[in-house]
Amino acid sequence: MSAVDAPISRKLLFRLATSELLERTVRSIPGGTEISWRWGSRYVAGPALEDALARVHQLAASGIAASIDMFGERVDDPADADRVLTGYLALAERVASSAPSGTWLSLDLSHLAIATDAAGAAARLRSVVAALPDGARVQVGAEEAALADAILDAVLAVPDPRSITATLQANLRRSATDAQRLARAGVAIRLVKGAYVERPDVAVPYGEQTAVNYLALADQLGKLDAEVMLATHDGVLREACRHLLPDAGVEMLLGVRPEEATRLAGAGVPVRVYVPYGPQWFRYCMRRAAEARGARA
Repeated sequence: MSAVDAPISRKLLFRLATSELLERTVRSIPGGTEISWRWGSRYVAGPALEDALARVHQLAASGIAASIDMFGERVDDPADADRVLTGYLALAERVASSAPSGTWLSLDLSHLAIATDAAGAAARLRSVVAALPDGARVQVGAEEAALADAILDAVLAVPDPRSITATLQANLRRSATDAQRLARAGVAIRLVKGAYVERPDVAVPYGEQTAVNYLALADQLGKLDAEVMLATHDGVLREACRHLLPDAGVEMLLGVRPEEATRLAGAGVPVRVYVPYGPQWFRYCMRRAAEARGARA
């Protein structure tokens, strides 16, 4: 595929990754759901919380920590967001009672209606944080740059910075400034390359420029004495960053290079795996495909 074609393909895959029509079409085909599940199930713990808890215990037996996320699409209605909050509070209770020590929660604030109800989403986030057992955290995921200000404000409004982790996207031009604010507030940072298709004035291109930004942000965060988790499957980049941040943890996705996670954990590196669950798994698996394509684009 040519360099000209690659960005178009990547944009198309991201549209498909959020396409309700595609999901309905695939599920309507006899056997379509089963075929899709066989392809995507390595990325997902299963449809139920019990599936996620079982997977978390398996990881813990290998010395790997986990962050559990409950699938859900973007929410605009505050009433729907309140129902999502109820689910996360129940999840926090199960983490306290049934998960290995060191298990955290992950969530995207769009699931709590950040785009339409920023103040309400921030309050819901604080409720989830308050429901966690001592020592656990909520990891707030990366989303489109248009939501970055609202997400940053919500994260910084959490009373105890030790109870939350923010995600910083290396491809965004604003991230060096955001890194300063988060580090000075004492918020731990999960450093990712970035997954969303953004305008050129908002983000640098994927590939070398994003990798250079990633390394520069790792260096900056080290000088700020921030707590950092390196969330990338780019082994060369990760090891370069670990020279700058020898105490940094590593974060990986369920089903992506599991042997590497086991190797790192065996070498004494703190490793954490993102463990999603729930019936709305189809578009998440499509996003994994889009991101894998984006890594090559």
